[in-house]
Amino acid sequence: MYVEKGVKKLAPIVEMKGIYKEFPNVVALNHVDFSLEKGEIHALIGENGAGKSTLMKILYGIYDQDEGTVKINGEEKNISDAREAMRLGIGMVHQEFMLAETMTVLENIILGFEPNKHKLLDYDKAYSEVMDYSEKYGFEIRPNSKVINISVGEAQRVEILKALYRGAEVLILDEPTAVLTPQETEELFKIIRSLKENGKTIIFISHKLDEVLEIADRITVMRKGNKVETLSQNDATKEKLAYLMVGREVFLDFEIEENEPGDRILEVKNLNVFGRRKLSNLKDVSFEIKEGEILGVAGIDGNGQTELVEALTGLRKVESGEIKIRGEEITNKSPLEIRHHGVSHIPEDRNKTGLCKELTIQENLIANKLPDDPYSSKIGIINFKRVKNFAEELIDKFDIRPPKTDVKMQNLSGGNAQKVIVAREVAEDAGLIIASQPTRGIDIGSIEFIRSVLLDERKAGKAVLLVSADLEEILSLSDRIIVMYEGEIQGTLDIEEANENNLGLMMTGGNPDFKGGVTA
Repeated sequence: MYVEKGVKKLAPIVEMKGIYKEFPNVVALNHVDFSLEKGEIHALIGENGAGKSTLMKILYGIYDQDEGTVKINGEEKNISDAREAMRLGIGMVHQEFMLAETMTVLENIILGFEPNKHKLLDYDKAYSEVMDYSEKYGFEIRPNSKVINISVGEAQRVEILKALYRGAEVLILDEPTAVLTPQETEELFKIIRSLKENGKTIIFISHKLDEVLEIADRITVMRKGNKVETLSQNDATKEKLAYLMVGREVFLDFEIEENEPGDRILEVKNLNVFGRRKLSNLKDVSFEIKEGEILGVAGIDGNGQTELVEALTGLRKVESGEIKIRGEEITNKSPLEIRHHGVSHIPEDRNKTGLCKELTIQENLIANKLPDDPYSSKIGIINFKRVKNFAEELIDKFDIRPPKTDVKMQNLSGGNAQKVIVAREVAEDAGLIIASQPTRGIDIGSIEFIRSVLLDERKAGKAVLLVSADLEEILSLSDRIIVMYEGEIQGTLDIEEANENNLGLMMTGGNPDFKGGVTA
Protein backbone atom coordinates (compact mmCIF):
# COMPACT_ATOMS: atom_id res chain seq x y z
CA MET A 1 0.00 0.00 0.00
CA TYR A 2 1.41 3.37 -1.00
CA VAL A 3 0.96 6.05 1.67
CA GLU A 4 1.69 9.75 1.87
CA LYS A 5 4.70 10.99 3.80
CA GLY A 6 3.95 11.37 7.49
CA VAL A 7 1.05 8.91 7.43
CA LYS A 8 1.56 5.80 9.50
CA LYS A 9 1.86 2.74 7.31
CA LEU A 10 -0.59 -0.07 8.03
CA ALA A 11 0.58 -3.61 8.71
CA PRO A 12 0.70 -5.80 5.60
CA ILE A 13 -2.64 -7.46 4.90
CA VAL A 14 -0.68 -10.74 4.63
CA GLU A 15 2.73 -11.43 6.16
CA MET A 16 4.32 -14.88 5.92
CA LYS A 17 7.65 -15.34 7.71
CA GLY A 18 10.10 -18.22 7.72
CA ILE A 19 7.71 -20.60 5.96
CA TYR A 20 9.25 -24.05 5.75
CA LYS A 21 7.50 -27.02 4.15
CA GLU A 22 8.94 -30.42 3.44
CA PHE A 23 7.44 -33.33 1.52
CA PRO A 24 9.08 -36.78 1.38
CA ASN A 25 12.64 -36.21 0.10
CA VAL A 26 11.80 -32.68 -1.09
CA VAL A 27 12.12 -29.30 0.61
CA ALA A 28 9.29 -27.40 -1.08
CA LEU A 29 9.75 -24.12 0.85
CA ASN A 30 12.98 -23.14 2.57
CA HIS A 31 12.16 -20.45 5.18
CA VAL A 32 10.36 -18.16 2.76
CA ASP A 33 9.22 -14.61 3.62
CA PHE A 34 6.33 -13.04 1.68
CA SER A 35 4.35 -9.89 2.41
CA LEU A 36 1.32 -8.40 0.71
CA GLU A 37 0.28 -4.76 1.00
CA LYS A 38 -3.40 -3.87 0.97
CA GLY A 39 -4.66 -2.73 -2.42
CA GLU A 40 -1.73 -3.99 -4.50
CA ILE A 41 -1.46 -6.45 -7.35
CA HIS A 42 1.46 -8.70 -6.42
CA ALA A 43 2.75 -11.19 -8.99
CA LEU A 44 4.33 -14.45 -7.83
CA ILE A 45 6.49 -16.12 -10.46
CA GLY A 46 8.89 -19.03 -10.71
CA GLU A 47 9.53 -22.25 -12.57
CA ASN A 48 7.54 -25.43 -11.93
CA GLY A 49 8.55 -26.71 -8.52
CA ALA A 50 9.77 -23.30 -7.35
CA GLY A 51 7.31 -23.40 -4.44
CA LYS A 52 4.87 -20.64 -5.39
CA SER A 53 1.77 -22.90 -5.44
CA THR A 54 2.80 -24.57 -2.17
CA LEU A 55 3.20 -21.15 -0.53
CA MET A 56 -0.26 -20.07 -1.68
CA LYS A 57 -1.82 -23.38 -0.62
CA ILE A 58 -0.48 -22.73 2.89
CA LEU A 59 -2.04 -19.25 2.82
CA TYR A 60 -5.34 -20.76 1.64
CA GLY A 61 -5.33 -23.51 4.26
CA ILE A 62 -4.81 -26.49 1.96
CA TYR A 63 -1.39 -27.29 3.47
CA ASP A 64 0.03 -26.70 6.96
CA GLN A 65 3.51 -25.22 7.18
CA ASP A 66 6.14 -27.18 9.14
CA GLU A 67 7.71 -23.95 10.43
CA GLY A 68 7.00 -20.24 10.19
CA THR A 69 4.12 -17.87 10.85
CA VAL A 70 1.25 -16.37 8.90
CA LYS A 71 -0.20 -13.00 9.91
CA ILE A 72 -3.40 -11.47 8.55
CA ASN A 73 -3.72 -7.73 9.20
CA GLY A 74 -0.96 -7.98 11.81
CA GLU A 75 -2.48 -10.89 13.76
CA GLU A 76 -0.94 -14.36 13.71
CA LYS A 77 -3.38 -16.95 12.38
CA ASN A 78 -3.50 -20.71 12.10
CA ILE A 79 -5.28 -21.29 8.77
CA SER A 80 -6.39 -24.89 9.17
CA ASP A 81 -8.52 -25.24 6.02
CA ALA A 82 -9.98 -23.33 3.08
CA ARG A 83 -13.12 -22.41 4.96
CA GLU A 84 -11.01 -20.71 7.65
CA ALA A 85 -9.12 -18.87 4.91
CA MET A 86 -12.43 -17.65 3.46
CA ARG A 87 -13.53 -16.54 6.92
CA LEU A 88 -10.33 -14.45 7.09
CA GLY A 89 -11.12 -12.87 3.72
CA ILE A 90 -8.83 -14.95 1.49
CA GLY A 91 -10.18 -16.42 -1.75
CA MET A 92 -8.48 -18.50 -4.42
CA VAL A 93 -9.32 -19.12 -8.06
CA HIS A 94 -7.57 -22.31 -9.15
CA GLN A 95 -6.24 -22.95 -12.65
CA GLU A 96 -8.70 -25.83 -12.96
CA PHE A 97 -12.11 -24.29 -12.36
CA MET A 98 -14.21 -25.83 -9.60
CA LEU A 99 -17.71 -25.32 -10.97
CA ALA A 100 -20.69 -27.68 -11.21
CA GLU A 101 -21.42 -27.76 -14.94
CA THR A 102 -25.05 -28.84 -14.61
CA MET A 103 -25.89 -25.94 -12.28
CA THR A 104 -26.49 -22.31 -13.25
CA VAL A 105 -24.01 -19.50 -12.84
CA LEU A 106 -26.00 -18.09 -9.92
CA GLU A 107 -26.28 -21.47 -8.20
CA ASN A 108 -22.51 -21.97 -8.44
CA ILE A 109 -21.75 -18.54 -6.97
CA ILE A 110 -23.96 -18.96 -3.90
CA LEU A 111 -23.35 -22.70 -3.36
CA GLY A 112 -22.76 -23.32 0.34
CA PHE A 113 -23.53 -19.69 1.21
CA GLU A 114 -27.17 -19.49 0.14
CA PRO A 115 -29.30 -16.70 1.69
CA ASN A 116 -32.40 -18.14 3.36
CA LYS A 117 -35.87 -16.86 4.06
CA HIS A 118 -38.10 -18.96 6.31
CA LYS A 119 -35.60 -21.85 5.91
CA LEU A 120 -35.94 -21.69 2.10
CA LEU A 121 -33.56 -20.30 -0.50
CA ASP A 122 -34.16 -16.59 -0.94
CA TYR A 123 -33.59 -16.53 -4.69
CA ASP A 124 -34.45 -12.87 -5.15
CA LYS A 125 -31.91 -11.80 -2.52
CA ALA A 126 -29.23 -14.08 -4.01
CA TYR A 127 -29.87 -12.72 -7.50
CA SER A 128 -29.79 -9.12 -6.27
CA GLU A 129 -26.54 -9.60 -4.31
CA VAL A 130 -24.75 -11.34 -7.16
CA MET A 131 -25.79 -8.73 -9.71
CA ASP A 132 -24.67 -5.97 -7.34
CA TYR A 133 -21.17 -7.52 -7.25
CA SER A 134 -21.27 -7.97 -11.02
CA GLU A 135 -22.10 -4.31 -11.67
CA LYS A 136 -19.72 -2.97 -9.03
CA TYR A 137 -16.65 -4.71 -10.47
CA GLY A 138 -17.59 -4.69 -14.15
CA PHE A 139 -18.34 -8.39 -14.62
CA GLU A 140 -20.48 -9.57 -17.51
CA ILE A 141 -22.32 -12.75 -16.53
CA ARG A 142 -25.51 -14.60 -17.40
CA PRO A 143 -26.78 -15.72 -13.97
CA ASN A 144 -29.39 -18.17 -15.27
CA SER A 145 -27.17 -19.93 -17.82
CA LYS A 146 -25.88 -23.43 -17.10
CA VAL A 147 -22.11 -23.44 -16.60
CA ILE A 148 -21.73 -26.10 -19.31
CA ASN A 149 -22.99 -23.53 -21.84
CA ILE A 150 -20.71 -20.59 -20.99
CA SER A 151 -17.27 -19.65 -22.33
CA VAL A 152 -13.97 -20.24 -20.51
CA GLY A 153 -13.63 -16.51 -19.87
CA GLU A 154 -17.11 -16.31 -18.35
CA ALA A 155 -16.42 -19.39 -16.20
CA GLN A 156 -13.39 -17.61 -14.79
CA ARG A 157 -15.48 -14.52 -13.99
CA VAL A 158 -17.91 -16.81 -12.17
CA GLU A 159 -15.05 -18.22 -10.07
CA ILE A 160 -13.90 -14.72 -9.14
CA LEU A 161 -17.45 -13.62 -8.28
CA LYS A 162 -17.83 -16.77 -6.17
CA ALA A 163 -14.79 -15.76 -4.11
CA LEU A 164 -16.00 -12.16 -3.76
CA TYR A 165 -19.47 -13.35 -2.71
CA ARG A 166 -17.80 -15.29 0.10
CA GLY A 167 -16.15 -12.09 1.33
CA ALA A 168 -12.68 -12.25 -0.21
CA GLU A 169 -10.47 -9.21 0.40
CA VAL A 170 -7.37 -11.03 -0.84
CA LEU A 171 -7.79 -12.89 -4.11
CA ILE A 172 -5.24 -15.50 -5.26
CA LEU A 173 -5.39 -16.04 -9.03
CA ASP A 174 -3.48 -19.15 -10.13
CA GLU A 175 -2.35 -18.89 -13.78
CA PRO A 176 -5.55 -16.96 -14.61
CA THR A 177 -4.75 -16.33 -18.29
CA ALA A 178 -3.56 -19.84 -19.18
CA VAL A 179 -6.73 -20.71 -21.14
CA LEU A 180 -7.85 -17.24 -22.23
CA THR A 181 -7.70 -15.53 -25.61
CA PRO A 182 -5.89 -12.16 -25.78
CA GLN A 183 -9.29 -10.41 -25.78
CA GLU A 184 -10.44 -12.35 -22.70
CA THR A 185 -7.12 -11.57 -20.99
CA GLU A 186 -7.69 -7.87 -21.66
CA GLU A 187 -11.16 -8.12 -20.08
CA LEU A 188 -9.70 -9.95 -17.07
CA PHE A 189 -7.11 -7.22 -16.56
CA LYS A 190 -9.88 -4.60 -16.57
CA ILE A 191 -11.63 -6.59 -13.84
CA ILE A 192 -8.41 -6.95 -11.81
CA ARG A 193 -7.79 -3.20 -11.99
CA SER A 194 -11.40 -2.56 -10.97
CA LEU A 195 -10.94 -4.85 -7.97
CA LYS A 196 -7.80 -2.95 -6.99
CA GLU A 197 -9.61 0.40 -7.31
CA ASN A 198 -12.26 -0.94 -4.93
CA GLY A 199 -9.69 -1.87 -2.29
CA LYS A 200 -9.18 -5.55 -3.06
CA THR A 201 -5.70 -7.12 -3.00
CA ILE A 202 -4.57 -9.54 -5.71
CA ILE A 203 -1.92 -12.25 -5.84
CA PHE A 204 -1.28 -13.03 -9.51
CA ILE A 205 0.52 -16.34 -10.17
CA SER A 206 1.80 -16.61 -13.72
CA HIS A 207 4.63 -17.67 -16.02
CA LYS A 208 3.77 -15.09 -18.71
CA LEU A 209 6.31 -12.39 -18.04
CA ASP A 210 4.83 -9.79 -20.40
CA GLU A 211 1.51 -10.01 -18.55
CA VAL A 212 3.20 -9.81 -15.16
CA LEU A 213 4.99 -6.63 -16.21
CA GLU A 214 1.72 -5.15 -17.47
CA ILE A 215 -0.50 -5.87 -14.44
CA ALA A 216 1.65 -6.11 -11.29
CA ASP A 217 2.72 -3.42 -8.82
CA ARG A 218 5.33 -5.72 -7.27
CA ILE A 219 6.80 -9.04 -8.33
CA THR A 220 8.23 -11.81 -6.15
CA VAL A 221 10.47 -14.38 -7.85
CA MET A 222 10.92 -17.88 -6.41
CA ARG A 223 13.43 -20.58 -7.34
CA LYS A 224 13.87 -24.09 -5.92
CA GLY A 225 11.85 -23.39 -2.78
CA ASN A 226 13.54 -20.09 -2.02
CA LYS A 227 12.45 -16.50 -2.41
CA VAL A 228 15.00 -14.90 -4.74
CA GLU A 229 13.85 -11.28 -4.82
CA THR A 230 10.87 -8.95 -4.62
CA LEU A 231 11.03 -5.96 -6.94
CA SER A 232 8.75 -3.20 -8.12
CA GLN A 233 7.31 -3.13 -11.62
CA ASN A 234 9.56 -0.15 -12.47
CA ASP A 235 12.70 -2.13 -11.61
CA ALA A 236 11.71 -5.25 -13.56
CA THR A 237 12.34 -6.29 -17.15
CA LYS A 238 11.44 -9.51 -18.93
CA GLU A 239 15.12 -10.46 -19.22
CA LYS A 240 15.80 -9.75 -15.53
CA LEU A 241 12.80 -11.78 -14.36
CA ALA A 242 13.76 -14.73 -16.57
CA TYR A 243 17.32 -14.60 -15.20
CA LEU A 244 16.07 -14.54 -11.59
CA MET A 245 13.72 -17.48 -12.25
CA VAL A 246 16.32 -19.72 -13.90
CA GLY A 247 19.63 -18.45 -12.58
CA ARG A 248 21.04 -17.84 -16.07
CA GLU A 249 20.28 -15.86 -19.20
CA VAL A 250 17.31 -17.25 -21.15
CA PHE A 251 16.56 -16.78 -24.86
CA LEU A 252 12.92 -17.17 -25.92
CA ASP A 253 13.01 -14.88 -28.97
CA PHE A 254 14.36 -17.14 -31.70
CA GLU A 255 15.75 -16.00 -35.02
CA ILE A 256 13.95 -18.26 -37.50
CA GLU A 257 15.84 -18.81 -40.73
CA GLU A 258 13.91 -18.58 -43.97
CA ASN A 259 13.24 -22.05 -45.29
CA GLU A 260 11.85 -23.14 -48.63
CA PRO A 261 9.35 -25.95 -47.88
CA GLY A 262 9.99 -29.23 -49.67
CA ASP A 263 7.68 -32.07 -50.63
CA ARG A 264 4.28 -32.55 -49.05
CA ILE A 265 4.49 -34.83 -46.00
CA LEU A 266 0.96 -34.77 -44.56
CA GLU A 267 -2.29 -34.24 -46.42
CA VAL A 268 -5.64 -34.13 -44.61
CA LYS A 269 -8.86 -33.93 -46.64
CA ASN A 270 -12.41 -33.37 -45.42
CA LEU A 271 -11.78 -35.04 -42.06
CA ASN A 272 -14.86 -35.73 -39.91
CA VAL A 273 -14.45 -37.16 -36.41
CA PHE A 274 -16.76 -37.47 -33.40
CA GLY A 275 -15.31 -35.63 -30.42
CA ARG A 276 -15.60 -35.69 -26.66
CA ARG A 277 -18.40 -33.16 -26.94
CA LYS A 278 -20.42 -31.64 -29.76
CA LEU A 279 -18.24 -28.52 -30.08
CA SER A 280 -15.10 -30.60 -30.59
CA ASN A 281 -16.46 -32.77 -33.44
CA LEU A 282 -14.17 -32.30 -36.45
CA LYS A 283 -16.08 -31.01 -39.47
CA ASP A 284 -14.50 -31.23 -42.94
CA VAL A 285 -10.99 -30.37 -41.75
CA SER A 286 -8.45 -30.04 -44.57
CA PHE A 287 -4.80 -28.89 -44.57
CA GLU A 288 -1.30 -30.01 -45.55
CA ILE A 289 2.27 -29.73 -44.22
CA LYS A 290 5.48 -29.84 -46.21
CA GLU A 291 9.07 -30.74 -45.37
CA GLY A 292 10.91 -28.03 -43.45
CA GLU A 293 7.73 -26.36 -42.22
CA ILE A 294 6.08 -25.81 -38.84
CA LEU A 295 2.30 -25.55 -39.06
CA GLY A 296 0.84 -24.09 -35.87
CA VAL A 297 -2.64 -25.02 -34.68
CA ALA A 298 -4.17 -22.31 -32.48
CA GLY A 299 -7.46 -22.42 -30.62
CA ILE A 300 -9.05 -22.41 -27.20
CA ASP A 301 -8.79 -25.85 -25.59
CA GLY A 302 -11.77 -28.05 -26.43
CA ASN A 303 -12.33 -26.90 -30.01
CA GLY A 304 -11.19 -30.09 -31.70
CA GLN A 305 -7.41 -29.90 -31.40
CA THR A 306 -7.19 -33.03 -29.24
CA GLU A 307 -9.49 -34.95 -31.58
CA LEU A 308 -7.41 -33.88 -34.58
CA VAL A 309 -4.18 -35.17 -33.04
CA GLU A 310 -5.83 -38.42 -31.95
CA ALA A 311 -7.22 -39.01 -35.47
CA LEU A 312 -3.81 -38.35 -37.04
CA THR A 313 -2.04 -40.76 -34.67
CA GLY A 314 -4.57 -43.62 -34.81
CA LEU A 315 -6.04 -43.01 -31.37
CA ARG A 316 -9.52 -41.91 -32.54
CA LYS A 317 -11.74 -43.29 -35.29
CA VAL A 318 -12.17 -41.20 -38.44
CA GLU A 319 -15.80 -41.20 -39.64
CA SER A 320 -15.02 -39.84 -43.10
CA GLY A 321 -12.23 -38.10 -44.98
CA GLU A 322 -8.65 -39.15 -45.55
CA ILE A 323 -5.17 -38.77 -44.07
CA LYS A 324 -2.12 -39.36 -46.25
CA ILE A 325 1.60 -39.48 -45.41
CA ARG A 326 3.77 -38.95 -48.50
CA GLY A 327 0.78 -39.93 -50.64
CA GLU A 328 0.01 -43.17 -48.75
CA GLU A 329 -3.31 -43.34 -46.94
CA ILE A 330 -3.09 -44.03 -43.20
CA THR A 331 -6.69 -43.27 -42.22
CA ASN A 332 -7.81 -45.45 -39.27
CA LYS A 333 -4.58 -47.43 -39.24
CA SER A 334 -3.19 -48.49 -35.86
CA PRO A 335 -0.80 -46.19 -33.94
CA LEU A 336 2.07 -48.64 -34.65
CA GLU A 337 1.36 -48.70 -38.39
CA ILE A 338 1.22 -44.90 -38.45
CA ARG A 339 4.59 -44.74 -36.64
CA HIS A 340 6.03 -47.06 -39.28
CA HIS A 341 4.91 -44.54 -41.90
CA GLY A 342 7.18 -41.93 -40.31
CA VAL A 343 5.04 -40.14 -37.72
CA SER A 344 6.19 -39.38 -34.17
CA HIS A 345 3.93 -37.97 -31.46
CA ILE A 346 4.59 -35.76 -28.44
CA PRO A 347 1.23 -36.11 -26.59
CA GLU A 348 -0.54 -33.26 -24.80
CA ASP A 349 -0.64 -35.01 -21.40
CA ARG A 350 2.76 -36.45 -20.58
CA ASN A 351 1.58 -38.23 -17.44
CA LYS A 352 -1.43 -39.96 -18.99
CA THR A 353 -0.17 -40.90 -22.45
CA GLY A 354 3.45 -39.81 -22.78
CA LEU A 355 5.38 -41.91 -20.29
CA CYS A 356 5.25 -44.54 -17.59
CA LYS A 357 6.18 -42.90 -14.28
CA GLU A 358 6.94 -46.23 -12.57
CA LEU A 359 9.66 -47.08 -15.11
CA THR A 360 13.15 -45.59 -15.44
CA ILE A 361 14.42 -42.89 -17.79
CA GLN A 362 16.15 -45.57 -19.85
CA GLU A 363 13.02 -47.71 -20.15
CA ASN A 364 10.95 -44.73 -21.29
CA LEU A 365 13.56 -43.60 -23.83
CA ILE A 366 13.83 -47.03 -25.46
CA ALA A 367 10.09 -47.82 -25.42
CA ASN A 368 9.56 -47.27 -29.17
CA LYS A 369 12.73 -49.08 -30.23
CA LEU A 370 13.04 -51.99 -27.81
CA PRO A 371 11.74 -54.71 -30.19
CA ASP A 372 14.05 -53.51 -32.99
CA ASP A 373 17.57 -54.47 -33.97
CA PRO A 374 20.15 -53.79 -32.49
CA TYR A 375 18.36 -53.44 -29.13
CA SER A 376 16.72 -56.88 -29.22
CA SER A 377 17.49 -60.07 -31.08
CA LYS A 378 15.03 -61.86 -33.37
CA ILE A 379 14.10 -64.16 -30.50
CA GLY A 380 13.47 -61.24 -28.10
CA ILE A 381 16.71 -61.14 -26.08
CA ILE A 382 17.44 -57.55 -25.02
CA ASN A 383 20.92 -56.14 -25.59
CA PHE A 384 21.10 -54.11 -22.37
CA LYS A 385 24.50 -52.59 -23.19
CA ARG A 386 23.19 -51.08 -26.44
CA VAL A 387 20.00 -49.94 -24.71
CA LYS A 388 22.00 -48.18 -22.00
CA ASN A 389 24.34 -46.56 -24.54
CA PHE A 390 21.33 -45.28 -26.51
CA ALA A 391 19.75 -43.85 -23.34
CA GLU A 392 23.01 -42.20 -22.22
CA GLU A 393 23.40 -40.53 -25.64
CA LEU A 394 19.90 -39.03 -25.45
CA ILE A 395 20.30 -37.98 -21.81
CA ASP A 396 23.45 -36.08 -22.79
CA LYS A 397 22.05 -34.61 -26.03
CA PHE A 398 18.78 -33.43 -24.46
CA ASP A 399 20.27 -32.35 -21.11
CA ILE A 400 17.99 -34.62 -19.05
CA ARG A 401 18.52 -34.28 -15.31
CA PRO A 402 19.53 -36.13 -13.28
CA PRO A 403 21.78 -37.66 -15.96
CA LYS A 404 21.26 -41.24 -14.79
CA THR A 405 19.59 -44.00 -16.79
CA ASP A 406 18.15 -45.86 -13.78
CA VAL A 407 16.22 -42.99 -12.15
CA LYS A 408 12.45 -43.53 -12.00
CA MET A 409 10.41 -41.05 -14.04
CA GLN A 410 8.29 -40.17 -11.00
CA ASN A 411 11.36 -38.47 -9.50
CA LEU A 412 11.85 -36.07 -12.42
CA SER A 413 10.60 -32.49 -12.67
CA GLY A 414 7.95 -31.71 -15.27
CA GLY A 415 10.52 -30.14 -17.58
CA ASN A 416 12.89 -33.09 -17.48
CA ALA A 417 10.04 -35.59 -17.90
CA GLN A 418 8.96 -33.67 -21.00
CA LYS A 419 12.53 -33.74 -22.33
CA VAL A 420 12.47 -37.55 -22.08
CA ILE A 421 9.37 -37.66 -24.30
CA VAL A 422 10.76 -35.14 -26.79
CA ALA A 423 14.08 -37.03 -26.94
CA ARG A 424 12.34 -40.36 -27.58
CA GLU A 425 10.09 -38.96 -30.33
CA VAL A 426 12.79 -36.92 -32.09
CA ALA A 427 15.11 -39.96 -32.02
CA GLU A 428 12.53 -41.76 -34.18
CA ASP A 429 13.83 -39.64 -37.08
CA ALA A 430 10.27 -39.45 -38.43
CA GLY A 431 9.33 -37.20 -41.33
CA LEU A 432 6.41 -35.73 -39.38
CA ILE A 433 6.52 -34.71 -35.72
CA ILE A 434 3.14 -34.04 -34.11
CA ALA A 435 3.87 -31.90 -31.04
CA SER A 436 0.79 -31.34 -28.92
CA GLN A 437 1.22 -28.78 -26.12
CA PRO A 438 4.98 -29.58 -26.02
CA THR A 439 5.83 -26.96 -23.36
CA ARG A 440 2.67 -26.97 -21.24
CA GLY A 441 3.32 -26.79 -17.51
CA ILE A 442 7.12 -26.82 -17.65
CA ASP A 443 9.86 -24.42 -16.58
CA ILE A 444 11.17 -21.60 -18.74
CA GLY A 445 14.56 -23.26 -19.26
CA SER A 446 12.96 -26.42 -20.62
CA ILE A 447 10.61 -24.34 -22.78
CA GLU A 448 13.64 -22.66 -24.35
CA PHE A 449 15.32 -26.01 -24.98
CA ILE A 450 12.29 -27.79 -26.48
CA ARG A 451 11.45 -24.89 -28.79
CA SER A 452 15.03 -24.91 -30.09
CA VAL A 453 14.74 -28.67 -30.73
CA LEU A 454 11.59 -28.18 -32.85
CA LEU A 455 13.31 -25.46 -34.86
CA ASP A 456 16.32 -27.73 -35.40
CA GLU A 457 14.00 -30.45 -36.72
CA ARG A 458 12.43 -27.92 -39.12
CA LYS A 459 15.91 -26.94 -40.31
CA ALA A 460 16.68 -30.64 -40.88
CA GLY A 461 13.70 -30.86 -43.26
CA LYS A 462 11.15 -32.41 -40.93
CA ALA A 463 7.50 -31.35 -40.94
CA VAL A 464 6.14 -30.27 -37.54
CA LEU A 465 2.48 -29.96 -36.56
CA LEU A 466 2.57 -27.73 -33.48
CA VAL A 467 -0.63 -27.70 -31.41
CA SER A 468 -0.39 -25.17 -28.60
CA ALA A 469 -2.67 -23.05 -26.42
CA ASP A 470 0.24 -20.61 -26.00
CA LEU A 471 -0.13 -17.97 -28.72
CA GLU A 472 3.35 -16.61 -28.06
CA GLU A 473 4.72 -20.08 -28.82
CA ILE A 474 2.61 -20.43 -31.97
CA LEU A 475 3.72 -17.02 -33.24
CA SER A 476 7.39 -17.62 -32.35
CA LEU A 477 7.79 -20.97 -34.12
CA SER A 478 5.25 -21.31 -36.94
CA ASP A 479 5.57 -20.72 -40.68
CA ARG A 480 1.79 -20.89 -41.11
CA ILE A 481 -1.06 -21.04 -38.59
CA ILE A 482 -4.50 -22.63 -38.74
CA VAL A 483 -7.09 -21.56 -36.18
CA MET A 484 -9.66 -24.06 -34.89
CA TYR A 485 -13.08 -23.08 -33.62
CA GLU A 486 -15.84 -25.57 -32.75
CA GLY A 487 -14.15 -28.36 -34.73
CA GLU A 488 -13.62 -26.38 -37.92
CA ILE A 489 -10.68 -24.52 -39.41
CA GLN A 490 -11.69 -20.89 -38.95
CA GLY A 491 -8.83 -19.65 -41.10
CA THR A 492 -5.25 -20.14 -42.27
CA LEU A 493 -2.66 -17.38 -41.89
CA ASP A 494 0.90 -16.93 -43.03
CA ILE A 495 3.10 -15.88 -40.13
CA GLU A 496 3.60 -12.40 -41.60
CA GLU A 497 -0.11 -11.55 -41.26
CA ALA A 498 -0.72 -13.25 -37.91
CA ASN A 499 -0.76 -11.49 -34.54
CA GLU A 500 -2.33 -12.10 -31.15
CA ASN A 501 -5.27 -9.84 -31.93
CA ASN A 502 -6.48 -11.46 -35.16
CA LEU A 503 -5.71 -14.96 -33.85
CA GLY A 504 -7.70 -14.21 -30.70
CA LEU A 505 -10.69 -13.00 -32.74
CA MET A 506 -10.62 -16.13 -34.88
CA MET A 507 -10.33 -18.35 -31.82
CA THR A 508 -13.73 -17.06 -30.70
CA GLY A 509 -15.40 -17.41 -34.10
CA GLY A 510 -14.62 -13.93 -35.43
CA ASN A 511 -13.45 -13.22 -38.95
CA PRO A 512 -11.07 -10.23 -38.84
CA ASP A 513 -10.81 -7.97 -41.85
CA PHE A 514 -7.16 -7.58 -42.83
CA LYS A 515 -5.14 -7.55 -46.00
CA GLY A 516 -4.60 -11.06 -47.29
CA GLY A 517 -7.96 -12.27 -45.99
CA VAL A 518 -8.82 -15.34 -44.00
CA THR A 519 -9.05 -18.58 -45.92
CA ALA A 520 -10.57 -21.79 -44.70
